[in-house]
Amino acid sequence: MISTMVDTAGLAHGSQTSLREANRAHILDAIKKFGVITQVELADATGLSAGTVSVIVKELLEAGIVNTTPTSRSGRRAINVTLARRLGIVAGVHIGRRDLRVCLASPAGEILIKQHLPLAKDHRSDTVLDRIALFISDMLNHIGASREEILGTGVALDAPIDRTTSMVCSPGLMRGWDQIAIGPALERRLDCDVVVENGTNVGALAECRMGAGFGADPVIYLSVSHGIGAGIVYEGKLFRGFSGIAGEIGHVSYDDQGPICYCGNRGCLEAVTGTSSMLESLKLTHGNLSLADLTERATGGDIACRRVIEDATRHIGLALAGLCNLIDPQRVVVGGDIARLGDLFLDPLRAATSRFTLPGSTPTIEIVPGELGVECELVGAVCLALESIRLPGNLEGVVFHDAS
Repeated sequence: MISTMVDTAGLAHGSQTSLREANRAHILDAIKKFGVITQVELADATGLSAGTVSVIVKELLEAGIVNTTPTSRSGRRAINVTLARRLGIVAGVHIGRRDLRVCLASPAGEILIKQHLPLAKDHRSDTVLDRIALFISDMLNHIGASREEILGTGVALDAPIDRTTSMVCSPGLMRGWDQIAIGPALERRLDCDVVVENGTNVGALAECRMGAGFGADPVIYLSVSHGIGAGIVYEGKLFRGFSGIAGEIGHVSYDDQGPICYCGNRGCLEAVTGTSSMLESLKLTHGNLSLADLTERATGGDIACRRVIEDATRHIGLALAGLCNLIDPQRVVVGGDIARLGDLFLDPLRAATSRFTLPGSTPTIEIVPGELGVECELVGAVCLALESIRLPGNLEGVVFHDAS
């Protein structure tokens, strides 16, 4: 961490003012990033002294920009700092391949209200965007808030996103969403700023901010559901790659003579071992199963379901090992529907990954289940919105005391 503290002795008044504004901006950025953070943690996150943090937090509190509440950490008294509720609210959206989740959250990241809707396999993007706007309008009415109070909206879509256009950057990965500028389309419906990101990436963000990845770096978030993907957090930030497709291990070619994948390539990991492949292999003996049926029967002891999952997990572990050899993560966090199987999925994944990774300073890679469950990407969308909202960095209209 690079310290932001500067000795103010001898600085001209204008320079001191600029420095204080910069320090306030650092503190506000940290509060937006973590939602809830103690003053001690703020000092560590920003590199500022405890005294400087205390003075600035007091100023922000008096200005109504933050709220503070007493708490305790490791038996010691501490002060939690959050953005003030009066500033407004944010919206979070997760558009999955088979379901839609929408929520409103406080500036502290607390989800105030949420909605969930299953989606048809070939759902229409315009219908989904209209439904999001309707959900948000209904939820605003329910909590007695207005649309003007929305500071920003974060959207997680289960496909890689070109952040300059907010379009899916790899055609075919999310059927019905190609060539749709999602951000502008939703901004027109909501009349607020919208930021769009790959769902697996925001899942990684959520688990690192407030879940099983907290305190570790680098972190790989592996999501195994209807699709297979990985999000990478390096030095506290999402690693997206040049065009936004970093971590798409589901589309690593696993068998160049394998089945055609919906992305257009042959033998992708997702096509060979994804949930559609697993369910297809069970049709003869089990009929048409859903992913929920598969996990329920495997948990209940169905030998065939367990075997299909174990076989697929070995392949996924091999792909994960390759990614681990490249990234050298401190921790791998596993989420998605299949992660609900717990050690039934995690144990063979750990074994396969351990077998194919290069031995390092630690005997095995730490592979843990995610803590945020089915709403991980929704929580990540809220984190995305909070980090992207434009609070007044110079706190326009707020008068501070000149406390050097």
